[in-house]
Amino acid sequence: MEEVREVCGNGLCMKTTKVEAKLDQGNIHEAESSLREGLSLNFEEARALLGRLEYQRGNVEGALRVFDGIDLQAAIQRLQPLAHRQSSKKGRLRTDSTHTISQHAASLVLEAIYLKAKSLQKLGRVTEAAHECKSVLDAVEKIFYHGIPDVLVDNKLQETVCYAVELLPELWKQAGCDHEAMFAYRRALLSQWNLENNCCARIQKGFAMFLLYGGVEAGPPSLAVQIDGSYVPRNNLEEAILLLMILMRKSYLAKQLEKAMPGVFHRVDRWKVMAFCYSGAGLNKVALNLLRKSLHNHEKPDDLTCLLLAAKICSEDTLLAVEGMGYAQRAIVNALGVNEHLKGVGLRMLGLCLGKQSKVSSSDFERSHLQSEALKSLDGAIDLECNNSDLIFELGVHYAEHRNLNAALHYSTQFIDATGGSILKGWRLLALVLSAQQRFSEAEVVTDAALDETSKWEQGPLLRMKAKLKIAQSLPMDAIETYRYLLALVQAQRKSFGPLRSLPQIEDDKVNEFEVWHGLANLYSSLSHWKDAEICLEKARALFEYSAEMMHTEGIICEERGKINEALAAYINALLLEPGYVPCKVLIGAVLSKMGSKVLPAARSILSDALRIQPNHMAWYYLGLVHRDDGRIGQHKKGKEKKKGNYNLSCDGEYSWRIWRSRFRLLIFDYRMDVMWTGYASATDHNDEVVAIAEESDSGETTAELVGRQRHDEKAFLRIFFRTRPLTGTHRGAVPLLLGGGGRCPNHLLVGCSR
Repeated sequence: MEEVREVCGNGLCMKTTKVEAKLDQGNIHEAESSLREGLSLNFEEARALLGRLEYQRGNVEGALRVFDGIDLQAAIQRLQPLAHRQSSKKGRLRTDSTHTISQHAASLVLEAIYLKAKSLQKLGRVTEAAHECKSVLDAVEKIFYHGIPDVLVDNKLQETVCYAVELLPELWKQAGCDHEAMFAYRRALLSQWNLENNCCARIQKGFAMFLLYGGVEAGPPSLAVQIDGSYVPRNNLEEAILLLMILMRKSYLAKQLEKAMPGVFHRVDRWKVMAFCYSGAGLNKVALNLLRKSLHNHEKPDDLTCLLLAAKICSEDTLLAVEGMGYAQRAIVNALGVNEHLKGVGLRMLGLCLGKQSKVSSSDFERSHLQSEALKSLDGAIDLECNNSDLIFELGVHYAEHRNLNAALHYSTQFIDATGGSILKGWRLLALVLSAQQRFSEAEVVTDAALDETSKWEQGPLLRMKAKLKIAQSLPMDAIETYRYLLALVQAQRKSFGPLRSLPQIEDDKVNEFEVWHGLANLYSSLSHWKDAEICLEKARALFEYSAEMMHTEGIICEERGKINEALAAYINALLLEPGYVPCKVLIGAVLSKMGSKVLPAARSILSDALRIQPNHMAWYYLGLVHRDDGRIGQHKKGKEKKKGNYNLSCDGEYSWRIWRSRFRLLIFDYRMDVMWTGYASATDHNDEVVAIAEESDSGETTAELVGRQRHDEKAFLRIFFRTRPLTGTHRGAVPLLLGGGGRCPNHLLVGCSR
């Protein structure tokens, strides 16, 4: 039975039986009229459908005659309004019916031009086919001058573009125009066509094969497409290797292995290779599941490479850290003989897993123990791999978390020396450590040096850090100027890489336009420039309408203006979006604490919850005020002293939070970092002895009397500093008792640092 075809347009469908009969009779105009009347089409649309019908029937010459009557410029004119619509109303989507119909009609015409190129190719007229195919891409590039977005575009149009991009270099190769083929390949990969992964992989593979076996030497890409600071291949071999490396990043190879027939590879070996592929593609959950199967007791439980990869994946997730510790310990045990050189890798993975687990531990003692064990493992790894720059960096981060800022400073500078200052994260860590020591001017010098060594497109995180350093030094106008420069950089990146690249990203090493506007809004609100702050908030809201950070800033502005109810509503909305957002919990507690004694328990509860999630000096301060108003003078004093410990790291980000968090780990003590670590260096020469001296009371009690009187009071507040003499008398017994232990006070419990 002969298949009955249908054609659709403008939401209507009709069978092609009558149209095909007229085409068989050679009456093209009558067939065209039937389509126009049946589907309410214009001339170009009817011709496009008619040509596609002829092409599907296998009548290539007939299809070509129909396609010759189509005006491509008319299609371009029809698509022009689409580019304007997608930028209107602050980027919000418009889905009106006129827009949809216009786009569908235009996609029909562009598909017709593509099919015309295919028809010419089948007839052997490849040069003409290449020109027709190129005209399709030129038209689309002219319409979507920022690149094709993954929304607002008809699926058929996107499909046509993908086909045309893939076909053009093949046509030029068939025509013997190698340089044009080279240009077409580069255009396909460098322009923003929004290609599917499989299509992009085929183009990359084809280009690599052409570079290796095409017999034509390709020069470097033109300066117009070179990005400042990016690697530019110098010859065919380098460019082909680069393409294949990019291609290998994706899960394409893993999917090929999945398709392999049973028996071709041993199943454990296949799982292992697939796990490496998926891990390289960023699909860590899939990779870990495969590794669990490979390491099953009935398979290969002692495979060293699988154990190390599983430990590495687990070290990146706090929920998997315990599992990763087991893998790392098994890897260390199995690193024998020819694999003994991998013992350092196992120790490093064990240290990373221990450090990750310490962040979710339920007690301070357990956290201190895990951090000490993590440092021991990393120190053991550095003894075996003293030139491993990544390991040096991790040691710097862990020492910073452990409050040993001098050691952190040493390893951060060593990392910069080892890498020649070519890696951004080393500069950031050094600046953060200096900031943690309140050496803001030196941190700014480091940031400026990093800016000199960093390409323009990678300067965003450094500029953000510099702006916050300016704020920490009470230089708000300089901070505003730095934010303006950062905003110009981000907007330039958006224009270079397309509008979709400017959407908010949840990555610490990326700066997007939303973050810049939000940072400016916070800065202006701190200066009480409400109008400027609201303008910046509107700009940020246009990019990312719902976020806890936005609600937090709105609440601060409302509270400063005396609109307490609106401020409280904004803070609560922020918690609805992000339940663990600590700044809003603190401010809710602060607002509730001012509403009378009836809501003090609620304020105390939410402030305590904020401290549980993230130690915060303002949370301590407001909690102290709540205790004062509730008649708890001892707790008020503790909160007040904690507020004094506002050690402003000035710079947010992945490492600053860790350093800042660790500074308040010993919650019952108030201390100054410079005194503590100077004292620690001195104490290490005198048997690591420390002394805990209680603050003298207003009644003039001696230290021994005060400690003795409060030795059973967990709320007693002690001030720690180091002495270069042994503990004696009452102090030796009182300190461990107040800490909840007996006998001599463990040194690591006070200073939180192993050797």
